[in-house]
Amino acid sequence: MQLTRDGAANGSGLTARVFAGLDRRLKWDEDRPVALALSGGGDSIALLRLAAAWASGRGRPLFALTVDHGLNPRSDDWTRFSGEAARAMGADWRALAWNGEKPTTGLTAAARAARHRLIAQAAREAGARVVLFAHTADDVAEADLMRAEGSTLGRVREWSPAPVWPEGRGLMLLRPLLGERRETLRAWLADQAADWIDDPANVDPRFGRSRARRALAGTTPDVETEGVENGSPHAGISASPDGTVRVARDAGARGLAAVLVCVGGGATPPRGDRLGRLMQRLRVGEDFAATLCGARIEANGEAVVVMREAGELVRRAPSPLVLTPGVEAVWDGRFAFLARTPGWSVVPARGRLSALSAADRTMIGTLPAGTRGAFPVLIRNAEAGPVLANPQVERRELVSERLSLALDETTHEHDLNAPPWRKAAEAPIFRA
Repeated sequence: MQLTRDGAANGSGLTARVFAGLDRRLKWDEDRPVALALSGGGDSIALLRLAAAWASGRGRPLFALTVDHGLNPRSDDWTRFSGEAARAMGADWRALAWNGEKPTTGLTAAARAARHRLIAQAAREAGARVVLFAHTADDVAEADLMRAEGSTLGRVREWSPAPVWPEGRGLMLLRPLLGERRETLRAWLADQAADWIDDPANVDPRFGRSRARRALAGTTPDVETEGVENGSPHAGISASPDGTVRVARDAGARGLAAVLVCVGGGATPPRGDRLGRLMQRLRVGEDFAATLCGARIEANGEAVVVMREAGELVRRAPSPLVLTPGVEAVWDGRFAFLARTPGWSVVPARGRLSALSAADRTMIGTLPAGTRGAFPVLIRNAEAGPVLANPQVERRELVSERLSLALDETTHEHDLNAPPWRKAAEAPIFRA
């Protein structure tokens, strides 16, 4: 495919800038596809055309994904248009649907979460490790304004983990248009004689994003796309293979928030006021124990350990996770299991500690007392007592794996090779 030359009025060098951004993060000559979120709007159509040209020249398959939220009478037409646009660019394409009842409040946030969840699931099934999104500098400015007015939207970054968990495990999002203006992309598309969809929701004043867009109309975004926190986000943070994390008392807000979410196994970051109070207690040197995001923070002198709060598994007791042979399953957002034979289930250790063997009790006893009951144990057909490990079940700890993505320890698709499974029979997952 040959793209039209960038005109000066359309943002000279757009293609070169986007290609450089894709080259900086993605592999060449790889069979694994690069996924792309395609709504059919101007930004995503521009990204589709640029990414398709890049993929063709770099030997990568491109896999476009369109989510039909079912919220507009014309959504079927929009989905059909997206599919035709993707195929015209030589990309594989798949339509996804957000089915079921829609909430009467918080619809925008629910739609966004559903979109990310559906795209993550489809991308992982296709073998992709990176999903391209078409956010622009205007989106960053709008999100900043919405946060200033009380929204809990997170910061938009060029390279970040998928925001849904566990569906998005191992996936990174790449936003190669984050330094571009929306008007530049549309001028470039017009020069290409390309069509796109204008969603009326983008100018509907009922939605916060539309109000922010109207308020910023005619202004030039002055945004910091990678956040404003000084220093490295992983400074003073050290994860252990047992799912606990040690943090320094002066850990930054972004790093500490990531630790809490990953250790707690959830996907919702802490509210800013609660995170601020926790940071203040840490920095004044207070010794305490507290719970936030399902994680327990124990601060004693210079030692600050973050662990899964066992009491959370009592208040919100999970059903036993039944393992299907050959199918990866995630337990409590913190451990993945893969069974070779049928009959296995995963349950929390709480209430079963005394039934463990002496050797298993010794091992689990090396964990902090506040989290021992939150560790997973295996049950076989409910016939025998619980065990920490068995040769027929493989286990992978996800906290440190997830945290490495959240704290920018990966900068390229090369870094996203999945860590090896560990035979659970080995059980050397505790600190010596």
